[in-house]
Amino acid sequence: MQTKKIPLDITKATTSRLAEVDFDNLVFGKYYTDHMMVCDYENGKWNTPKIIPYGPLSVEPSCKAFHYGQAIFEGMKAFKDENGKVWLFRPEENFNRANISCKRMAMPEFPKEYFFEALETLLKLDEAWIKTGDGNSLYIRPFVIASENGVSASPSSTYKFIIICCPAKAYYSSPVKVTIAQKYSRSADGGVGYAKAAGNYGASFYPTNLAKEKGYQQVIWTDASTHQYLEEAGTMNVFFRINNTLITAPTSDRILDGITRKSLIKLAQDQGLQVEIRRITVSELVDAAKNGSLKEMFGAGTAATIAPIEGFEYNGDYYELPEVKDSYSQHLKKSLQDIQYNRAEDKFGWRHEVPLDK
Repeated sequence: MQTKKIPLDITKATTSRLAEVDFDNLVFGKYYTDHMMVCDYENGKWNTPKIIPYGPLSVEPSCKAFHYGQAIFEGMKAFKDENGKVWLFRPEENFNRANISCKRMAMPEFPKEYFFEALETLLKLDEAWIKTGDGNSLYIRPFVIASENGVSASPSSTYKFIIICCPAKAYYSSPVKVTIAQKYSRSADGGVGYAKAAGNYGASFYPTNLAKEKGYQQVIWTDASTHQYLEEAGTMNVFFRINNTLITAPTSDRILDGITRKSLIKLAQDQGLQVEIRRITVSELVDAAKNGSLKEMFGAGTAATIAPIEGFEYNGDYYELPEVKDSYSQHLKKSLQDIQYNRAEDKFGWRHEVPLDK
């Protein structure tokens, strides 16, 4: 992948906060690297991207992002192999999806050369924050917010594209219990469910809190019309293994086109596993749990990679999944991470090396 070099405005941090971080006991999203990227959209165009020390933004209370929710984000990771090389995983997919989200939210799309030059420069500056070792990574959060001041109900004329980074380990340390949504919905036909709009996630917090009060860590979302079709799990895509068939819902304007999701589908198919991309009903899942054909359920996303589900609740009944020796989720997670950490052949061309100029 080749992009045109562009000039950047770089201000380096005078001191590093790296020594403050306990990498053996990381809390996801608590610590951020020394630098961030900020690029402003004004007068119909994106200005020169700036790399500056990580710190607070100055915005007015009338900033439109606060009032009308024009905000989107992405989630990416950088990995460091045992030779000290740094890799991104399918970054062009994240870039393209960010612009799809921007378009849906009436926000300007971001230039490809700006994105990659700024991101690679940022990673070079903060390369010491990326640790080697299985499970270690640097979580990368690009996001765009409306920045115009004003409370009129209309799209903003100015925006900020920002990239911040934080060191990360596994998002879920153990399998999770979930409940199936019967009242609340994550998204609806014609809505913004396929975009990584900030409001999608804010709206999910209340029903997720209700689930946690009942002892479940996450919600499996169902379709808004009938609540009979299984769609996503929390903030992740979701997979079901019935007998030896791996099933996941097709993408739509309600379901996010997850990069981990599509990678797992490709890996499973390449390894000869039976994969079905189709709608699956709650009743089919319950029947499979009752007759013993439901072997596994797991969520898939950038932060968690794969999060095994140990059981689900529906209509007051709890269905615990069996322990399986030939776990598809564990096998696929290892296959995926071997590519991400440069431990295996990348026959799909998913890895993107970040030049460190060493």
